[in-house]
Amino acid sequence: MIDQLRPANIAAWVEAAAPRQPLVLDVREPWEVQTAAVTPDGFTLRCIPMQSIPARFEELKQLHGPDQPIACLCHHGVRSQQVASYLAGHGFTNVVNLQGGIAAWAKQLDNRIPQY
Repeated sequence: MIDQLRPANIAAWVEAAAPRQPLVLDVREPWEVQTAAVTPDGFTLRCIPMQSIPARFEELKQLHGPDQPIACLCHHGVRSQQVASYLAGHGFTNVVNLQGGIAAWAKQLDNRIPQY
């Protein structure tokens, strides 16, 4: 089972990951990221559309390692849940899902992020 992380708790998650810098993996399509994006604050942000994850899995593994803290992000939390499960099922050991996605992030953390 994949743990759920509320966007409001992202700062505590980042702090708990120290001294490592965790990764927020945005799995939305490029047009979605252009429409509404988060600003990295204590974490690395990487945007890889959900459909590209299997093809880029080795890249993720080599760049970040299987124990890298990763929070998966999408629009409402459904695609990111699937990607988090995929990563966990393929050896990543520290993966969470950003519950409610960018929509929840905008409501809980940054109301300047457009809703779509």
